[in-house]
Amino acid sequence: MKTKLRAANHFLGARRMFVVWFLSCWTPGIGISAETVPVPAGYTRIHDPSTVVESGGRWWVFGTGRGITSLWSSNRVHWLQGPPVFREPPVWAAEWVPDHRFRYWAPDVVRIGDRYYLYYSVSTWGSRQSGIGLAVGRVLTPDVFAHDWHDVGPVIRTTPSDNYNAIDPALFLDRDGRLWMVFGSYWSGIKMVELDPGTGLRKDPEAPLIDLAWKEAIEAAALLRNRQHYFLFVNWGQCCRGTNSTYEIRVGRSANVTGPYLDRQGKDLRQGGGSPFLATSGRFIGPGHPSFFETGGRWWMSYHYYDGRRGGQSALDILPLDWDSEGWPVVRPRGPME
Repeated sequence: MKTKLRAANHFLGARRMFVVWFLSCWTPGIGISAETVPVPAGYTRIHDPSTVVESGGRWWVFGTGRGITSLWSSNRVHWLQGPPVFREPPVWAAEWVPDHRFRYWAPDVVRIGDRYYLYYSVSTWGSRQSGIGLAVGRVLTPDVFAHDWHDVGPVIRTTPSDNYNAIDPALFLDRDGRLWMVFGSYWSGIKMVELDPGTGLRKDPEAPLIDLAWKEAIEAAALLRNRQHYFLFVNWGQCCRGTNSTYEIRVGRSANVTGPYLDRQGKDLRQGGGSPFLATSGRFIGPGHPSFFETGGRWWMSYHYYDGRRGGQSALDILPLDWDSEGWPVVRPRGPME
């Protein structure tokens, strides 16, 4: 019996050492399937994760939380909790939405030249008294992180008299240098505006909003381009209910960044269309808020899910993105043993 226990302990110890080594040196590369991509480890608790960005050998992702939460990693597998973006509420946010409690939602970040534009939502649950703000930073390191961000103010705002909601920003920098922001939640659906890459603010504040998608329960949009097509991803269903969350990701595509976006059956996303892309699989419940980044010669998708093994806690996951024979994006859901 003692011999068996020693052998078992030796095996478990060797396995732990291998996992530690693997996480410390693994870097995702080309030709890796979802089955061999490790589930992110360490501190991965996050909701509404932003696009993953790199700075000085570190990878960063931002999320909903007090002052805007952050995580960072040196290998995109093992993550550490970073500092908040804000130490104090921006003045405009405190005035526009007094009850936001210093909790900002669904940030997204894009790098323009030597600057990082970080967009964030200011609102309260179920309200259209909302706004999307912009903070600009140049250095992403834990020691000077909170001192480098400069808040520019609101990019777009809504009131209860508007039929759309200014939350859930997602940025898209096209190949021609034009910068776009998609946003919106419920009501009349997902909207788009063009931004000025030089300032990060709206290029023409008087320009009409562009309608992209609608559904009774829709939010968390994201854009991606592959060759001649643009792809619009949206979330259907209910978030924020732990293991009872019904979030799922849908997709449509267009030859133009401004749409119209159609699903695989040709239905317009503005009319409730949207092809299935990623839904609940095993403990990975209610996947949502996708973002995309390119590195190592391929595309990757970050998103959050509600972990069925941890009581529905929201967590970060990253999956490789592939393309099928018809040019549509696909990801392989996590297996039940992952």
